[in-house]
Amino acid sequence: MKLLKRLNIDGFVAAIFGMVILASLLPASGAGAEVLDWAVKIAIGLLFLLYGARLSPREALEGFTHWRLHLTVLAVTFVLFPLMGLAMRPLAPGILTDDLYMGLLFLCLVPSTVQSSIAFTSIAKGNVAGSIVSASFSNIIGVFLTPALVLWLMETTGSGGLHADAIVEIILQLLVPFIAGQLLRPWLVGFLQRYSAPIKIVDRGSILLVVYAAFSEGMNAHIWSSTSAAQIFIVVGLSCAMLAFVLGVTAFAGRAMGFSWPDQIVIIFCGSKKSLASGLPMATVLFSGGTVGLIVLPLMIFHQIQLVVCAMLAPKFAEKSDRLAVAEG
Repeated sequence: MKLLKRLNIDGFVAAIFGMVILASLLPASGAGAEVLDWAVKIAIGLLFLLYGARLSPREALEGFTHWRLHLTVLAVTFVLFPLMGLAMRPLAPGILTDDLYMGLLFLCLVPSTVQSSIAFTSIAKGNVAGSIVSASFSNIIGVFLTPALVLWLMETTGSGGLHADAIVEIILQLLVPFIAGQLLRPWLVGFLQRYSAPIKIVDRGSILLVVYAAFSEGMNAHIWSSTSAAQIFIVVGLSCAMLAFVLGVTAFAGRAMGFSWPDQIVIIFCGSKKSLASGLPMATVLFSGGTVGLIVLPLMIFHQIQLVVCAMLAPKFAEKSDRLAVAEG
């Protein structure tokens, strides 16, 4: 860690790249993949239980009633992103294949991530309660809105069925642990106030698990060998450009609309993310088996890039949060 600091390399970012390398060399498969899937679910459930225990009931209520914040995040997720996807249509079939363009458009239509958006907001010392509601609401709306947008803007060969299972999973994996944390708060809050390490470890550990699980899944599906290196580099470049644009827009919009700094963090992290966990199952339903691999490739690339970039931003935002807290205090 001392060497990383001397080289000005964030240890968390290095750990994310380490997970990518590990998954490339030793992807989880078979029984290992099943164990990893349960480990991710347990880590996320524990994370939200700790969030619930740490937040006061007043902070939690304010998060649920801050609709101006949530509508802003939804507008970025389901209006700005789809418009960017449609704007890239001239790139196919000349620069991109039709399937890869459809993949870029598809990634623009999926909802925001939940776990990583909230974890990064927590690391950056933003409005955690607001991020929980914004990210969860985006996913619940996305269960219905994403298939509708796909069927409207793209040709699909699936039924586009809307699954209540996705809503049940969000409730059981996120909201139930959060409520349990609120109920257990009188017994846990003292410990969490004295020791910040548990939340920090679960925050960052859960993100590392998600990175390893997502990259393992891609390696097992041989998704990186399904197209040419040149096309992959183009998708990487476009993903970086899209993410940079959205990060700039969300940062500007948060300031221009008069949001507090903790709320601006929510808009940046929740608005700029796209969910691999939601996107992959939806793609399986909506597209034929032969094209699913190429269509989800841009989403997988964007997912890795957003995690690395946000891992770099979160500690910087935390420093600003600390400076503002000192100035206000």
